[in-house]
Amino acid sequence: MSDLSSGPLATKDRDLVAGVVAGERRALAKAITLVESSRPDHRERAAAVLDALLPHTGKSLRIGLTGVPGVGKSTFVEAFGLHLIAHGLKVAVLAVDPSSSLSGGSILGDKTRMERLTQDTRAFVRPSPSAGALGGVAEKTREALLLCEAAGYDVVIVETVGVGQSETAVAGMTDVFVLLMLPNAGDDLQAIKKGIMELADVVIFNKADLDATATERAALQMRAALGLLHPALPHWRPPVLAASALRGEGIETVWQTLQDFRRTLTESGELAEKRRRQALDWMWQLIDAGLRHRFREHPAVRATLPEVQAAVAGGGTTPTAAAQRLLNLMNRYF
Repeated sequence: MSDLSSGPLATKDRDLVAGVVAGERRALAKAITLVESSRPDHRERAAAVLDALLPHTGKSLRIGLTGVPGVGKSTFVEAFGLHLIAHGLKVAVLAVDPSSSLSGGSILGDKTRMERLTQDTRAFVRPSPSAGALGGVAEKTREALLLCEAAGYDVVIVETVGVGQSETAVAGMTDVFVLLMLPNAGDDLQAIKKGIMELADVVIFNKADLDATATERAALQMRAALGLLHPALPHWRPPVLAASALRGEGIETVWQTLQDFRRTLTESGELAEKRRRQALDWMWQLIDAGLRHRFREHPAVRATLPEVQAAVAGGGTTPTAAAQRLLNLMNRYF
């Protein structure tokens, strides 16, 4: 749907779409709140809004950024964002915060740590609660990313909760995946690095000012380790950089490297192919999630589930047999 005034959009949603396209931060925030809502009527409205905004997406550089706790992700994002703004660019940051165990809402730590960037009108910082979603991102991060693109932001940064076994989903929704590392972390992070090194497009050792020798040694080790891996992209070898976000050192080199990445992949056609593949993967993830939801909400399944769960827990039946029984309840409707 390319016409902002056509289709099933209600008047308030047409105004919302127009506001997002005009770059209004309030409209963008309201649109993200809409897509994050779990209400069925809101989900239908959100789908129509995203459809209307789709022609206005796709022009931003999508950056995924992750790193171990304490590596200075928020400090780096703020320094990097302010650097881009100084170059005349608009920057959006989707910061995925840990969820409160009491309310389920975002703790908002990232927004409070990026005070200067948050206050700049050329930036948009949106913290979202992870709410149990895996992959280091929130459930609706992909939708929020598209909304930021439609609002005209040149660079959209997705900052994950932190590095872990499941903190790599961000690589499946962004153009370039950036891994922040500490130069003096030692061998205790080897297990963590193995899970994401194959996905990293750029590796940056932050806080390089604390120990230049340790940074140089860690960078050499990382380059050697990356050299043993099969490259994820045929036309790109992940560089290893050093930076100090606190002092603003190395930030320009990072930006130049990211521009080189985009230019290289655009010229080879790999960026377009990567985005097509990500879109299809996203579709199937939504289908899988929708089927799981429908399964759990099916009347016959809901009526039988307590009995089946009790049988499995009590050893009266195997999980395999129980799952098949429940799935058979759905088969008659397909």
